[in-house]
Amino acid sequence: MKPFAYVKAATPDEAVRACAGHPGARYLAGGTNLVDLMKLGVETPEFLVDVSGLQLDVVEELPDGSLTVGATVRNSELAAHPAVIDRYPVLSQALLSGASGQLRNAATTAGNLLQRTRCPYFQDPGKPCNKRLPGSGCPAIDGAHRELAVLGYSAHCVATNPSDMAVALAALDAAVQLHGPEGDRTVPVTEFHRLPGDSPERDTVIRPGELITAVRLPPASPAALSHYRKARERASYAFALVSTATVLEVRNGVVHHAALAFGGLAPRPWRAHAAEEVLLGAPATRETFTAAVDAELAAARPLRDNGFKVTLARNLAVDELTALAARER
Repeated sequence: MKPFAYVKAATPDEAVRACAGHPGARYLAGGTNLVDLMKLGVETPEFLVDVSGLQLDVVEELPDGSLTVGATVRNSELAAHPAVIDRYPVLSQALLSGASGQLRNAATTAGNLLQRTRCPYFQDPGKPCNKRLPGSGCPAIDGAHRELAVLGYSAHCVATNPSDMAVALAALDAAVQLHGPEGDRTVPVTEFHRLPGDSPERDTVIRPGELITAVRLPPASPAALSHYRKARERASYAFALVSTATVLEVRNGVVHHAALAFGGLAPRPWRAHAAEEVLLGAPATRETFTAAVDAELAAARPLRDNGFKVTLARNLAVDELTALAARER
């Protein structure tokens, strides 16, 4: 490993000042992704700002029914929180489907949102990668891309976002709260991760020095049902080939509310807006669900070896919508 400086921040303001004052600095909390990338030589920060001691490790239930999740809440704690299990089961299920119990005990809410792609070209400093070294090329397009994107990619990058948690948060209309040199701001989770365009090295819309302080979950409808489902190469400890986070509310056989997000298909959690437009106000039938998902996946552009993802995503989403509709309250 290359040498680096280290400071443990006592307050969010202190953390922001330290990070903003050192270009290329990185925030460190659980370290389950950043430290691995440092060992590989993919990340080589000269300065680490430890935020694990900040008072950002609380899940707070607010009077309006919303939930604020502190940035350093551990994934295992969030998955087991009674309010999450009761009102946002899709989030608990997504967290429990990711990584091992040991990693969930260390990984944080903010770190999960900021984890970087598992594209093999990105993780190998000996290979070109526009995300790691802009302008060096994207060998995945013509190379090993079976697990990579079919939606939202560009000629510069076909990597996928690896987070399970972020897919559930996208379906729940969650928002990321940020604190930086210019003050506080809030960004919807659906807008937090970037599509690569011609700047694939930028994963998110975070500005220099900004620190994630919390994630805000809006009040959940008591009548809404939700579920997370993940298809992967093996039964555990594997990243998604395709995943779906589904929130559905049906009244008298008609879709009153629907939110659908995909993981494993794109450089960011993919909120299925086209599908949702078809679903809203339509009969809650398998035929409707199939038409809605087909409308979303019509934009897919599979590469040579990953066309199976489109079929897999279609089958998962239709099955999930059908199963939730059958449980109409």
